[in-house]
Amino acid sequence: MVVALGVTLGFLPACSRKQDSGKPRIAIVTNCADPFWDICAAGAKQGAKDFGAEVIFRQPDTLATEVQKPIIDALVKSPEGLQGLAVSVINPKAQTEDLKRIGKDIPLVTMDNDAPDSGRLCYVGVDNREAGRALGRLVKKSLPKGGTIAMFIGDTTSANGEARSGGVLAELATPEKNGVPGKHPDNPQITGKFYGDYFLLDGEVKEDGGPGTKPLTNAQAALDRIGGLPNVCMIGLYAYNPPAILEAARGKSLVGKITILGFDENPITLKAIDEGAIAGTVVQNPYQYGYKTVEVLVAVHKAKGDKAQIDKALVKESLPYFVVTKDGVADPKVADKPNEFRKASEYVVTVEQQLKAGRE
Repeated sequence: MVVALGVTLGFLPACSRKQDSGKPRIAIVTNCADPFWDICAAGAKQGAKDFGAEVIFRQPDTLATEVQKPIIDALVKSPEGLQGLAVSVINPKAQTEDLKRIGKDIPLVTMDNDAPDSGRLCYVGVDNREAGRALGRLVKKSLPKGGTIAMFIGDTTSANGEARSGGVLAELATPEKNGVPGKHPDNPQITGKFYGDYFLLDGEVKEDGGPGTKPLTNAQAALDRIGGLPNVCMIGLYAYNPPAILEAARGKSLVGKITILGFDENPITLKAIDEGAIAGTVVQNPYQYGYKTVEVLVAVHKAKGDKAQIDKALVKESLPYFVVTKDGVADPKVADKPNEFRKASEYVVTVEQQLKAGRE
């Protein structure tokens, strides 16, 4: 997947009032506050050191465009100026026009969550649909004869939310059963949709709006309905979802009786995989998101309008995802390349070291 867009050079003369007076000033705005973003901040901090930049890193309190937008606007209008801006876009449809306007004056990239029509220079992140398909393959490995699945996420309108959930379901579906409505074979009172041999609870992904109490209550409510059924898999698609599912399962004494799979490298998730409570997770390497974003925006700034140099600086391919399991053994049925697998006990050390470096 090619993710770099054509380069527009019109923003360069007006991109900052401080452009030639020291280190380039780069702003990164996430979609919410979460340990995932703390890892990204650590990467951005290291990028600032390596590439000679001043980095402002902002995490909105909640997963909401009305919270994120004022943060972006304040940074864009700051007297010091910006030489680059990166945004994890919450709602591409609602935010595209705003981002187009900003991108005319300031070099703009998207990361983690894309808005491909926003005029951004490039996208820094994984192919979320393919990563979702890898998670779907983990479901099939864990429940080879099929079963009942429930999926949880912050927001399905985001680019990564739509792609991840879509990737999981595309991997599970068959030509005959691709979202076919029906009743649960073991409990006709429960309705949903069939994707191959897998039954999706209520036929939809459960949204929670971001970190808080709802991820836990959503998981608890689902387990109240399907926790006693055979071959149940609970899937968390945002970083905070797997720990919430695990807490709900522990509260109902279902750890080890259901399968839990996740996305992202929350330390709680990684430790639970090592302990056998969670079967696996697909991770994005947010440290590299932060580091690469700073690298790209500094290079664009230094190119000073040279189209060839700017194009050379941009990310043109999606970054790799990794599959983390307890043993870390490669499985070609889950991912094509052996180097895409990580052992949980080792990967949690990597993440803890990244977080520690970010605090120092």
